[in-house]
Amino acid sequence: MFVVFFRTLIIYFIIIVCLRIMGKRQLGELQPSEFVIAILISNIATLSIEDTNIPLTGAVVPIITLMSAEVILSFITLKSGKAQTIVTGNPVVIIRNGNIDQKSMRELRFSIEDLMSQLRINGIFDIEEVSWAIVETNGQLTVYQKPEYQPLTPSTFFEQKKQNGFPPMVLISDGVLLPKVLKECNLSKRWLEGVLKEEELSEKDVFLMTCDPSAKYCIVRKETKR
Repeated sequence: MFVVFFRTLIIYFIIIVCLRIMGKRQLGELQPSEFVIAILISNIATLSIEDTNIPLTGAVVPIITLMSAEVILSFITLKSGKAQTIVTGNPVVIIRNGNIDQKSMRELRFSIEDLMSQLRINGIFDIEEVSWAIVETNGQLTVYQKPEYQPLTPSTFFEQKKQNGFPPMVLISDGVLLPKVLKECNLSKRWLEGVLKEEELSEKDVFLMTCDPSAKYCIVRKETKR
């Protein structure tokens, strides 16, 4: 009994340390690779606790190995846009300017029931209120309402008219340009080059840049390493 007790405590603390190293994320926000890691670690921990014949190292080594693999994979996806696309995929727009993209829904195997359920969770019961809806890489639906249905405040009254129902989109992520967003916003590479020249920046110097079809943009510079 005491053996099981101490094995459980040791594995518990090891898993807590591993999760802290891998980073913080809520269960509903797990990416596919993170979800797989969580399932594998839980199964390994359960087997080692139930079967005292399994050496403790038989649980500790696989858990640390999985944790290390996840940290390395996270580092690779952070530095490589292509690797991130392969591992986590890309967000997919299924409602664009009020029109449902049925092809994208079929590719995602996203049914009408799934769509309406997610809209209701976002407090929307009429699909005509939706300007944009995006299925994130973790499967959650992000909804952007048409300006006339958004909560009105003095600071957003004129901004809503300017945006014309288009939310700001990520154009540059950690120095990597997303060409699809340029096309989505009907903006040219020449426009982007002009903006960066005016700001005295290159793409590699930008940590985050968002824009919308009205050419309104926001730039966050990369912090210089000390």
